Amino acid sequence: MRGREQGNTMYVLRTFDWLRLSVLGCALLAVTQTAAAQSFPSRPLTLVVPFAAGGPSDVAGRIVAQSLSEKLGQQVVVENPAGAGGTLGSLRVAKAPPDGYQFVIGNSGTHAWSQALYKKPPYNTVTDFAALGLVVEAPRVIITPKNFPANTLPEFIAYVKANQSTVKYGSAGAGSASHVSCILLNAALGVDIVHIPYRGLGPAMQDLIAGRIDYMCDSPSTSRPQIETNNVKAIATTGAKRTSVLPVVPTVREQDLDFEVMTWQGLFLPKDTPDPIVRHLNQALSAALDLPFVRERFKAVGEDVAPAERRSPEYFAKFVAAEIDKWSGPIKASGVSVD
Repeated sequence: MRGREQGNTMYVLRTFDWLRLSVLGCALLAVTQTAAAQSFPSRPLTLVVPFAAGGPSDVAGRIVAQSLSEKLGQQVVVENPAGAGGTLGSLRVAKAPPDGYQFVIGNSGTHAWSQALYKKPPYNTVTDFAALGLVVEAPRVIITPKNFPANTLPEFIAYVKANQSTVKYGSAGAGSASHVSCILLNAALGVDIVHIPYRGLGPAMQDLIAGRIDYMCDSPSTSRPQIETNNVKAIATTGAKRTSVLPVVPTVREQDLDFEVMTWQGLFLPKDTPDPIVRHLNQALSAALDLPFVRERFKAVGEDVAPAERRSPEYFAKFVAAEIDKWSGPIKASGVSVD
């Protein structure tokens, strides 16, 4: 009996020692992470823009990089590893060391729609990234070459339906926001149109201007200069209301089509990035988005800065998960997929 009591006592002591060591280990880890965050960043950081220069992600990324450099006291360098609708650059960040020195500006296409569009997504947005914060939101703009034989959405719909075998639309790449917004538009119209993917919206815009493709679902930031110089024609915007940078362009709903698509852009870190570093970067991002010159620059390109209450990592993580759920059904119902 006494031997059993001694055995039980030793078991309790060992358990107590194990718990004490576990608590001590957690405390040391927390202290180490906090100390690392206090000295962070100690060298330049990299913001990955997973599209070619000149597109909406590149425009937003460079605005964010400049303002973050000011707030962090270290240069934020922009790199553009384009390809595969933005998933190549995003995958690079997913596999990067989780030390806070590399993050990606993702969007509706790269981090929400890709999860349903790809037969085998190259990453899981929810589990392979740490959400840093929402940056901006904007509608899409349906644009065509200036000599396209339609000026209104009803005329556009009639022409596309009558010429499905020859009409082509372009995008920044398979799975990109410009691709999936057009997939959703085509599904709403009941048409099956040939898709021409590019390595970013910049090259796609060049071919649209030249008349080699017939339409795109672009962002206000890259379409506005071409619309104002009469290089391309705006048919409609896809938001609930007209965008302030293109006030004369009607929405699709104003033209009797029950359809709405808003796209967003936000920052993502590799999974397992220490929480103190995530918090530090999020605070810098929020402060950067409140800078007057940042808000003015985003307003000038038709992007709405996320309000303060929607910028936290927790909100952004829940928002992205909800976006994946919201659009997976319509994307799969369209029948379009990417290998």
